[in-house]
Amino acid sequence: MSAPVDAEPQAATPDGPPVGARDTGRVAPPGTTYLRARLFLAEQRVRRAVAAARAADPAPDDPLRGLHVSDDDAWRLVDDPAPPAPDEIAADAVETADRWADRARAAGARVPLREVAEDFGLTPLDVEVLLIALLPDLDRRYEKLYGYLNDDVTRRRATTGLALSLCGASPVAGPARARLADTGPLVGGGLLLVEEPERPFLTRALRVPDRVTAHLLGSGGVDRRLDGLVRRPTGPVGGPGPTRVEPDRVTAGLAAAIRAGDRLAYLREEPGGAAGELAAAALAAAGRRTLALDLDALTADPAPEEALAVAVREARLHRAGLVVGPVDTLDPAAGPAHARLLRRLAGLPVPVLLTGRLRWDPHWAEESPLLATAHPVAAAERARLWRDALAGRSARVAVDVDPERELSAYVLAPDQTRRAAVAAAQQAVLDGAARVAARHVRAGVRSQNAAALERLARRVEPAVGWDDLVLPAPVRDQLTELALRVRHREQVLGGWRLRPGGGRGRGVTALFAGGSGTGKTMSAEVVAADLGLDLYVVDLSTVVDKYVGQTEKNLERIFTEAAGVNGVLLFDEADAIFGKRSEVSDAHDRYANLESAYLLQRMESFDGVAVLTTNLRANLDEAFLRRLDVIVDFPTPDATQRRALWDRCLGTELPRADDVDLDRCAGDFELSGGGIRACAVSAGYLAAAAGTPVTMAMLVAAAQREYRKLGRLVLPGAAANGTGPRRR
Repeated sequence: MSAPVDAEPQAATPDGPPVGARDTGRVAPPGTTYLRARLFLAEQRVRRAVAAARAADPAPDDPLRGLHVSDDDAWRLVDDPAPPAPDEIAADAVETADRWADRARAAGARVPLREVAEDFGLTPLDVEVLLIALLPDLDRRYEKLYGYLNDDVTRRRATTGLALSLCGASPVAGPARARLADTGPLVGGGLLLVEEPERPFLTRALRVPDRVTAHLLGSGGVDRRLDGLVRRPTGPVGGPGPTRVEPDRVTAGLAAAIRAGDRLAYLREEPGGAAGELAAAALAAAGRRTLALDLDALTADPAPEEALAVAVREARLHRAGLVVGPVDTLDPAAGPAHARLLRRLAGLPVPVLLTGRLRWDPHWAEESPLLATAHPVAAAERARLWRDALAGRSARVAVDVDPERELSAYVLAPDQTRRAAVAAAQQAVLDGAARVAARHVRAGVRSQNAAALERLARRVEPAVGWDDLVLPAPVRDQLTELALRVRHREQVLGGWRLRPGGGRGRGVTALFAGGSGTGKTMSAEVVAADLGLDLYVVDLSTVVDKYVGQTEKNLERIFTEAAGVNGVLLFDEADAIFGKRSEVSDAHDRYANLESAYLLQRMESFDGVAVLTTNLRANLDEAFLRRLDVIVDFPTPDATQRRALWDRCLGTELPRADDVDLDRCAGDFELSGGGIRACAVSAGYLAAAAGTPVTMAMLVAAAQREYRKLGRLVLPGAAANGTGPRRR
């Protein structure tokens, strides 16, 4: 772009790069080479127009030219209006440059200007106008040249009238003016800005956005306006990114639909599914890149419509499709803004793959989308993603750890799997371990649990194991069965489809029934620890509400949050909300039955792990019992079990006097595990106050206090003569 102003246009050579692209002394990328060649041809229009203007100007050297209009200038404009400059650029030069670009693209090179012209539907006139508007951003000399041609030194960009004249189009021709309207491909596509709308149409300045200029020059970035709204475009080579999933039938079907011209699809994501990754894989299979748009951030943006327009332009520039979600964020009933944004998304001119957990509502858009379901990712696939994430950090897994087995109990989306693997590797480094052990895997998974459930339930990180339980063998076997059901539910319920139809979920629910202190809550904690899950104890005060229908809403919030958390949901004293239905005698009975009916339906579709505990099994509705997977009855411990419980509860750190007789404690005091633990704590306080080891007298005194607390009869002198307290 260094030829003199009066240089004649030259034809491009048929074999080498086009003329105008070989002035740097080094080999440029094909895309830049083609852009230079087309800019060189556009320059010739400007140079000829300058030469023509100088020839017709009676005072071309007037130092005040462009700052005033003389009488001679006015009469010249009236008597001899300048006609549009003829299109003197040889058509064969443009055709030769286009053929050269097509050969470069066939060889695998990117030619952004050629791609933009095709993807945005630009005509040759549109391309010429775009290049004329682009010249001042690439060569500052054209600011002065445009000021000269505009006859106004303050107008340093091409105006609509000047651009049309330079391209040989009449400024009064309707079709030519329409190319610069808001509905035209240049302005409507965001490639060109027509500024100063208050001025007459022909004197409005044209400007190419900096992001479009950067793209035409070969930049692969994303508009800074989208910071925090989208991820960098990915694919199609190598899949949609570090959390890619293996292609499946859904991916192939979506890719075929995109290639056939379908622009709208909705992927409903089940817990543990990968709707975003499947959408990206489908776009990659269709030969498109992926631009992921976060709807949470978009709705919070002060100007969402403007941000969406920029996102669409980026998708078209990158030949990408938009993966947008989750639609759960958008509630059309919340107001016209949400409804308008959702309809706008459904009508975009690029492939849009919406994701979310809700079922598609036909009222959301005028166009019906292609509907698909993203099922949970298989355990083997999660294990592969886990290994890939650890390999990226050069972390090694312990020999005795099988990632597929360890991850089988969890519901993890691909992105959660990757983050959990990174967290496990970090935990291993923190512990000073050379390899990632099972405890690190579980800690990594727990780190992915959202905090929303903690506002509705009390989170307990398990600190006990199977060795801490003192229970009969049949009860332990039932607890082991519960853990096995959780580990293998994906294969049994998902792979083998042994719970089909009826909208049934893949949850596992159990009932622990027994007297107070028999170990129900502790057993739930042990099962959670064995599975590597957190225990969430539901606080009934946050659930039960005096207002009709509010209890069901609170329970729905808990079930919804629990479905996305790897944890065990514990409903302590479950008979308070899972009670029997009764005959309707007044409005209170009617609404109580409605609450129970809702819980019956909700438990049926629950996808998580829930444990219900009760002291009174008979108070639970029989319909609940049918829906439970495991029912465990906790008996009162016998003498042998009580002796083991006394030994466990006293522990190894509390010093014991020589007269402590655990056999006598077990035989004389008929207490449950919870009562024995309370006695051990009380005796510990007595020993701490006395400054001595715990004695038998302290244990007896603690047991007597526990009996009084439970309302049992304590005979005078019972402790001294060796007989325990009696039941009243």
